[in-house]
Amino acid sequence: MRIIGLDFGSKTVGVAMSDELLITAQGVEIVRRKSPTKLRQTLARIEEIIAEYGAERIVLGYPKNMNNTEGERCAKTLEFKEMLERRTSLPVILWDERLTTVSADQVMMESGIRREDRKKYVDRIAAEFILQGYLDSLKNQTE
Repeated sequence: MRIIGLDFGSKTVGVAMSDELLITAQGVEIVRRKSPTKLRQTLARIEEIIAEYGAERIVLGYPKNMNNTEGERCAKTLEFKEMLERRTSLPVILWDERLTTVSADQVMMESGIRREDRKKYVDRIAAEFILQGYLDSLKNQTE
């Protein structure tokens, strides 16, 4: 079994995939859309990735505010979650994504990736952090 992790943004969706043992998350790609309101192509690409890797579950980053409140981004993420569930028939787990983008930025800075180039990778790395957090929680439940 594999699990796909998604970092849903206003213009992009970062995609990560677990290994078959559900131990590690690896970045797959960033799905970019030309218009923030046009999600059909984005959903179609995510479906292709799910089929290619045989994912059976989706972990979707949930962008709560630092004070634990839910803003406009949460509402848009919930709409996207419903679309994913309808389109894929897979369970979608919401996962608190606070600070994942900050962590992704930190990793890139430490890796020496130039500031101008970080935007190319940040969503994919954030998706890795989201999925890895979920995988670690699964491991902790079984121990």
